[in-house]
Amino acid sequence: MTKKIGEVILDVNNISLRFGGVKALTDISFNVKEHEIRAIIGPNGAGKSSMLNCINGVYTPQEGSITFRGQTFDHMDSRQVAEMGVARTFQNLALFKGMSVIDNIMTGRNLRMTSNIFLQALRIGPAENEEIKHRARVEEIIDFLEIQAFRKTPVGQLPYGLQKRVDLGRALAMEPTVLLLDEPMAGMNVEEKQDMCRFILDVNDEFGCTIVLIEHDMSVVMDISDRVVVLDYGKKIGDGTPEEVRNNEEVISAYLGTSH
Repeated sequence: MTKKIGEVILDVNNISLRFGGVKALTDISFNVKEHEIRAIIGPNGAGKSSMLNCINGVYTPQEGSITFRGQTFDHMDSRQVAEMGVARTFQNLALFKGMSVIDNIMTGRNLRMTSNIFLQALRIGPAENEEIKHRARVEEIIDFLEIQAFRKTPVGQLPYGLQKRVDLGRALAMEPTVLLLDEPMAGMNVEEKQDMCRFILDVNDEFGCTIVLIEHDMSVVMDISDRVVVLDYGKKIGDGTPEEVRNNEEVISAYLGTSH
């Protein structure tokens, strides 16, 4: 069955980002359509993570704007972005290593909790009922990611591939509309990559999440992406379907190497 791609949900317009005299991004524009998997690729130092950091408010670009669901921003505030339905995983895991799997994923529910911190700490009154409801949602995510056996295990004791899965679970706990994945398969073996690909496709299909993905494994990108944007030295050099990007001479030269 052909996947139905919707209208543009995220529009990046002429974004330029500098750190002192260093240009990280120069006049970058692309869009993301609802329900698609949109990959951002390029060599190391191309500006991929910087682009995600502009989208979710970590960096403030000097030029350009970002339009999300019809609202245009010169600068996206991180908390505002999260409240609007954008979640993010990071290339370097930022999990709480001494906390259990379930407690790590529960931290993704914080924005959706309405009880004050004092009541949450004491687990009394409406705070207790609210926590029960949120834990039920977290258990569903744990089942979905097939990590039931590790739910009470401290995250620091898990293999790297499973820690990446927990990181994805924490992002899913925010119930995002758009999910930003920064190299979700970095450091994984072949089997772990196959599992993560399956989960990403299922998140896109079953959860209805729009996904923006940074990934170095070209076979993964070409297999699961609907469209690909290519950066090189902070500039856009390609944009289109995987097939179009695969046959783009500038991309072949800059990223794949002329021998390919």
